[in-house]
Amino acid sequence: MVVHEEGEIMQTEQDPTMELSKVSMDLTVLHCPLCLRPLTPPVYECKGGHLACADCRVECPENQRQCQKCERGGGFDVRNMMVDSVLSSVRVECPHEGCGLYVTYHKLADHQSVCLLAPCKCPVPVCGYEGPPPVLYHHISTTHPMPVHRIQYGKVLQLQVPLSEPRLLLFAEEDRHAFFLVGGVLDIRAPIAMSVVCIRAGASPLPHYVAKLWANGPPGEPKGTTDAVKVEMEVTSSKDPGDIDVQELTFLTVPPKLMAGAKLVSLHIQIDKLTS
Repeated sequence: MVVHEEGEIMQTEQDPTMELSKVSMDLTVLHCPLCLRPLTPPVYECKGGHLACADCRVECPENQRQCQKCERGGGFDVRNMMVDSVLSSVRVECPHEGCGLYVTYHKLADHQSVCLLAPCKCPVPVCGYEGPPPVLYHHISTTHPMPVHRIQYGKVLQLQVPLSEPRLLLFAEEDRHAFFLVGGVLDIRAPIAMSVVCIRAGASPLPHYVAKLWANGPPGEPKGTTDAVKVEMEVTSSKDPGDIDVQELTFLTVPPKLMAGAKLVSLHIQIDKLTS
């Protein structure tokens, strides 16, 4: 059995020198009694054996660095190597359905913030449904009238997006990620604004995604020419794409003159997957 550097247990051939077992325990005993967060090595103790995490040992005000449980006080000056070993060996299963990874307990919150199966919210207003991205894609495509299109990384997808409802879902089968195309128009004289959000844990690491969006206007003069607008953006990730701060997004803006009275935006979109 091999332990990944981030704490996940990868199911491979078991190391014969390791003795593994499943146990039930009150995980709060692995929390710092001062800040109440999971203890992270290095852990220190006072002369009475009471514990404190390294952050509390350093960051607490001077008058709180003395153990409050000991009659004579005393600082947390001795590192407890045995507790460090226990903390590094205790692993719990990620609670996200379908994940199945076992993570070092004090790293669980970090893993959950980037887990590919972290529950995400449906972008349809007042829906309230939450589920991992692949399940969320199925929910949207079967429950809501929102258009759903399949997209391949590195290839151009041409869409006719109605001004009345400039929102749709893009689904990439390669890695089962879903992208939410969000747009809007304030009034007939305002530009149409469109952006792309990847529906996944907001702190997810690689891969990153870059989207290219462009829209063409009607044929102009001289014959064969046309006006166009184009933008390239790094795709923002969010577990709640329907409530994302627009200040975090880059938008393609299509001026009304490019529409020439049409009720549809002729949109081209290409999403590139970056693994480094």
